[in-house]
Amino acid sequence: MSGNDERPVQPDLPDPRLEAEAAPAAGRVPRDHAFFGHPIGLMTLFTTELWERFSYYGMRAILLFYLTDSIADGGLALDEVTGLALVSIYGTGVYLLSVVGGWLADRVIGSRRSVLYGGIVIAAGHVSLTIPGAGFSMFGIALVALGTGLLKPNVSSMVGELYSRDDPRRDSAFSIFYMGINLGSLLSPIIVGFVNRQWGYHAGFAVAAVGMAIALVFFVAGRKYLGGAGDSVPNPLTREEYPKLVRIGLFILAGLVVATLIAWAVSGAFGISTFIDTLSYVAFAAPIAYFLVMFRSPKVTAPERSRLTAYIPLFVAAMLFFMIFEQAATTLSSFAKNRTELSFFGIAIEPAFFQSVNPFSIVVLAPVFAWIWVKTKDRPPTAVKFAMGLTLAALSFVWLSAASAIFADEKAPAWVLVSVYVIQTLGELCLSPVGLAATTLLAPKAFRSQAMALWFLAPAAGQAITAQIVQVTQGASDTAYFGVVGAITMAFALVLFALAPWVTRHIRHADAQEAAAPAH
Repeated sequence: MSGNDERPVQPDLPDPRLEAEAAPAAGRVPRDHAFFGHPIGLMTLFTTELWERFSYYGMRAILLFYLTDSIADGGLALDEVTGLALVSIYGTGVYLLSVVGGWLADRVIGSRRSVLYGGIVIAAGHVSLTIPGAGFSMFGIALVALGTGLLKPNVSSMVGELYSRDDPRRDSAFSIFYMGINLGSLLSPIIVGFVNRQWGYHAGFAVAAVGMAIALVFFVAGRKYLGGAGDSVPNPLTREEYPKLVRIGLFILAGLVVATLIAWAVSGAFGISTFIDTLSYVAFAAPIAYFLVMFRSPKVTAPERSRLTAYIPLFVAAMLFFMIFEQAATTLSSFAKNRTELSFFGIAIEPAFFQSVNPFSIVVLAPVFAWIWVKTKDRPPTAVKFAMGLTLAALSFVWLSAASAIFADEKAPAWVLVSVYVIQTLGELCLSPVGLAATTLLAPKAFRSQAMALWFLAPAAGQAITAQIVQVTQGASDTAYFGVVGAITMAFALVLFALAPWVTRHIRHADAQEAAAPAH
């Protein structure tokens, strides 16, 4: 799953925020071997993340269907375009709030409390979604986004704290941890989809609520095994920083007001579309502001600016990749429900089933890709891997466009949509594993601890693009929509292939400059 997820799929990549943190004090965090040769605290975090991802992807699997289904069938009866845009912007909100969650953990409350508070807020959001009524639903969606933002960037950082820097078990710990992520996201769409079909949407959301409750039970009960991991605040906020923090807060608030006014002027009225557009503008502005701050910072050296320049096309590629990849919960879910034969090898399936294809493919294919990168000595270069990942994402949409045309007068077989998800997974395995590593390595040292925030802005902006595209392409056929989006993305992928040597030269030149610089 993404980084998504979201989440890095490379098992041996720890949270980059850890790179700027000191190792835990000796003897404070248990270094036992009770859980398959690992500290038993890993079991606590493994089960917490498994059930949290179960709840998150279970809720996401049926969210679009709930928003757009008729009131008679238990839905909110939003039009298809609004539903697609709202689910996309929900994903944008999760990633933007993850930046805030990472900052709060680093500067104010620590990782453990951030995970705990986030889990409680998520559970409250799922409970709110079990109550009929549009108000409860929107409040629940907002709570899940807020809670996920608090929890998402901090669980993996706690995994890293269970090990010393030189502990050889560290890499395999992340392999085990990310297996929990994929197990949760694999099972939840199947189970929640079945419950939804039998007892309705609110029952499906109740399953997600139970999943989050189980995660909280494991996390609270297992605190004693964590030995203080995540308790400390790595970089506490000082009183001297309060004025600067207030100024930044006022600047962000002013930006939100301006974005809202622009969205209001565009739409002509306050409503859901105004909220969607406001968050879209924020998601577009945030990475631009982030890059400007880094380029203008006196703490950034000339070689680091060279690396940062090389990183820009990689960031754009990641943004476009996630623009396509995260449509699993939007346009691809719509295609599953409305344009796909819901049977697979003669077995009846729910539309939500297709969202289990990606985590299943990750479990099967990730070891294969890991073996390939080892055998090729991690070649080709990073920029080429990004281009390969973006190409595969584009191909998935071009292929779906062709299939939509072929089956224009009938529903497409289930294997068509399955193949789309598999192609996207191949792309994810090319781009996502190196994405976090590239971000961490190419970010200036003064911003190295904030690399996760920068990476999260790519899927945030990517999903904001989707929220805008689905609104401006209203009425377009599936063939036209997937074909045009795929073709445009393919053009960007070809540009990145052409730029790859330039990106690699910039990085190597910066490395050579630093190596030649006199030591201070």
